[in-house]
Amino acid sequence: MAWRTRSDGNVGGVPDALPLRLVLASASPARRKSLQSAGIEPDVLVSGVDESLVVTERAEDLCLELARLKAQAVLTRLRPTDDERTLVLGCDSVLAFEGQILGKPDDEADAKQRWERMRGRSGILHSGHCLVDIVAGRRAEAVASTVVHFADLSDHEIATYIATGEPLAVAGAFTIDGLGGPFVERIEGDPGTVIGLSLPLLRKLLAELDLRITDLWTKVAPGNQVVEPLG
Repeated sequence: MAWRTRSDGNVGGVPDALPLRLVLASASPARRKSLQSAGIEPDVLVSGVDESLVVTERAEDLCLELARLKAQAVLTRLRPTDDERTLVLGCDSVLAFEGQILGKPDDEADAKQRWERMRGRSGILHSGHCLVDIVAGRRAEAVASTVVHFADLSDHEIATYIATGEPLAVAGAFTIDGLGGPFVERIEGDPGTVIGLSLPLLRKLLAELDLRITDLWTKVAPGNQVVEPLG
């Protein structure tokens, strides 16, 4: 997995005692589930960013710019308060495949054409992350990249998979945490990158903002066992 990071300077000190609130600027259920499985319960605000407005020849630049725009769009709808420290996380994913940048398919025909090309081959899934600390006026951002090796699907498998509707809702027309899991033979990197949110990278971005991922743990962990925050 490859990381590219950037951290903007601090604008004033922030009391360490303020409770943290994470706002996820994404409508993706998979991203929210990833955070919840890691003991983090985010608030969700959908950015409404028109992804077609950003044009670039590099997949890494595209997903990072979209992640940045999503975070910024949600940021403008929030206001800093004296009783909590709000973080906004914007994410976006694209697949780089044979010189093309592939987001969500336009329709079933587009998804079918993609899978007919992708089967038995590999691509690179890039996920951009932009984390903004509203109170401190700081930002950390990065791109995580993972190589994905696709299985050699039959025509029947492609048609049946597309008929489920799942490929139409995700970048690259596939997932590994849903019905598309059996169609990915292996990956080289963090599985979370393919899902759309890399938890190891989130930990790194939090550290850039002088925070710990344990600071975001909630009292109810996966499995409903009760734990006290350790951060």
